[in-house]
Amino acid sequence: MTDIYMLADMAILAKIGEKLRGVRLKQNITQQSLSEASNVSLSTIKKMEKGEIRSFDALLRLLRTLGLLDVLQQLVEEEQLSPSEYYSMVQASKTKQRKRAVGKLNNTKQEESAW
Repeated sequence: MTDIYMLADMAILAKIGEKLRGVRLKQNITQQSLSEASNVSLSTIKKMEKGEIRSFDALLRLLRTLGLLDVLQQLVEEEQLSPSEYYSMVQASKTKQRKRAVGKLNNTKQEESAW
């Protein structure tokens, strides 16, 4: 398994493009029919399969059409807190007090001293 953090951005995009092409072919879908089903232009699909991914919106539409949206699941899930973590957060928020100014400046004296 390749460590994605060791890859350059262009290499990651190339791998994503290869994966998109591979899944499309495995599902026996032509680029043209994928274009029509996803509402992504044929030229954009050709570019994306070569690793030229410029539009996140188009990528989302392709992932949805190919049934691959689950690869983004971790990005859209809300983090679940354990009861003890929640209790700690509530307690921490209760103990922190806002700091406020204690007095007012006399505008006339403040202006005189500033000049």
